[in-house]
Amino acid sequence: MENLLTLVDSANSVLWNVILIVLLCGTGIYYTIRLKFIQIRKFPEGLKHVFGNLNLNGEKGNNGEMTPFQSVATAIAAQVGTGNLAGAATALVGGGPGAIFWMWLSAFFGMATIYAEATLAQEYKTVEHGEVTGGPVYYIHAAFKGTFGKVLGVLFSIFIILALGFMGNMVQSNSIGAAFAEVFAARNINIPAIAIGLVLAVLTGFIFVGGTTRLAAVVEKIVPIMAGIYIIGSLVVILLNINSIPTAFMQIIVGAFKPNAVLGGAAGITVREAIRYGVARGLFSNEAGMGSTPHAHARATAASPHDQGLAAMISVFIDTFIILNLTVFSILTTGAMASGKSGTALTQYAFSSVLGSFGDIFIAVCLFFFAFSTILGWHFFGAINVKHLFGQKGTKIYSMLVVVFIIIGSTLKVDLVWSLADFFNGLMVIPNALALLALSGVVVGISKKAK
Repeated sequence: MENLLTLVDSANSVLWNVILIVLLCGTGIYYTIRLKFIQIRKFPEGLKHVFGNLNLNGEKGNNGEMTPFQSVATAIAAQVGTGNLAGAATALVGGGPGAIFWMWLSAFFGMATIYAEATLAQEYKTVEHGEVTGGPVYYIHAAFKGTFGKVLGVLFSIFIILALGFMGNMVQSNSIGAAFAEVFAARNINIPAIAIGLVLAVLTGFIFVGGTTRLAAVVEKIVPIMAGIYIIGSLVVILLNINSIPTAFMQIIVGAFKPNAVLGGAAGITVREAIRYGVARGLFSNEAGMGSTPHAHARATAASPHDQGLAAMISVFIDTFIILNLTVFSILTTGAMASGKSGTALTQYAFSSVLGSFGDIFIAVCLFFFAFSTILGWHFFGAINVKHLFGQKGTKIYSMLVVVFIIIGSTLKVDLVWSLADFFNGLMVIPNALALLALSGVVVGISKKAK
């Protein structure tokens, strides 16, 4: 395991230190300029598309379609997971408080990227196996004709199945297991992590069997409730330490450019590490540019591709600028960084410092629902690509394997699980970003037509 971790970390250093930072941020900056800062200009309109016709009654579309809110809820279900609780904490430890600044910056440009992803997903969606479907593999084929496009599409499908369906869902179950292990250990209760993995596997398996309709009905109810509860709990922690907010902001801004000025020379964190962890954990959290959420946006019964693109921007805003920031400021304002903890345990420590013995339970329960909804979303995204490669029959085997990986993930070392997830997430970005850049003229044309 140690040798495997070393190998994967070496590969990640090549991927994340240069290639993906340039590709992700470059694509976001490029679209921000070409779309004339659409994430600012059209932000109010995006809110209207998401919340204007909010309905939690489980509406059904034709051929597996979703309402615009259901598609955004599915996207947010995938986005708001361990990246917002454990991922934010690992970014703070690995890259220092300055990593959060780079997370903000990548998310801002990522709003333009995800507009393009959702717009193209709608533009090139089709009907396969009796269901409306779409996603990067379909616009990759539109961007690159012939053998190159087919190979790139197959590679993307393989990468997303591995990255989200298997490795990513191991991260989710691993974080849930770690959170409850912290709760049990503090109370001298001996329950193995695999027991949590088995419970999670049974619950997710039940939803998998129900298909798209059951998924949409579940996530449109879970997402608003889980987000609301976490927002309230986080605000209590932050407001009780309100005097520390200016210091927290200073740590983030100064740490982005001079990490050692915040952490001290002994920390050894550089600006490059702050950028790497900020962009990597930001991607794991909001998924802009990764090519995952377009699968949900393709299913929406949107009036136009432009409208769904605007709705998609809001999912990144909610994920990073609201949910993730609540975790960050809960940790920084409570001084939890000095505890020496990392990941889920760091977030639990921060909440426990204010909420007492209820704090670690609160985070464990929130993380369970966040990660549970992400597993549902990621299984769905992977299943679309399994169907594309192997047909309908392949989804049953895929679903069974996902359940197995959920159980395995709950027992593994956290460092290895996160490193594997980072590696395969990074591989997903490359074919998706190439197609986004190749089809920029299509996206800009759709945006201009909608004015």
